[in-house]
Amino acid sequence: MTDDARPDDERDAPTVACERCDREWVLDREVNDLDPGSHAIEQFALDHERHTGHYPDGVTPWVARCDRCPDGERFLAERPARRWAETHARHTRHTVRLEPPTGAVEAVSPRDDGDQS
Repeated sequence: MTDDARPDDERDAPTVACERCDREWVLDREVNDLDPGSHAIEQFALDHERHTGHYPDGVTPWVARCDRCPDGERFLAERPARRWAETHARHTRHTVRLEPPTGAVEAVSPRDDGDQS
């Protein structure tokens, strides 16, 4: 039986820990208060960083930074980070540096082929 097949009150709530804060949180309320697919763990991690200046244990964001202007964002998944980088590059014609949690930094350049998608 998967967690998805169990009733809500029997599901194990996810736990998030932060060594720097020396705390651990059980996200039972967050999971119950949000709709399915709302990404409670990701939202908690973003809120934690917003309030403390650092992410919980095991969370490293994707960072998209413009090479020419001060714009940039942090994301917890590749897809929104890449979408932001490509959109910013296309609209500003600036190159954006896409930094994954691990691996090589990638430059996302504006398209010169006239593609307006």
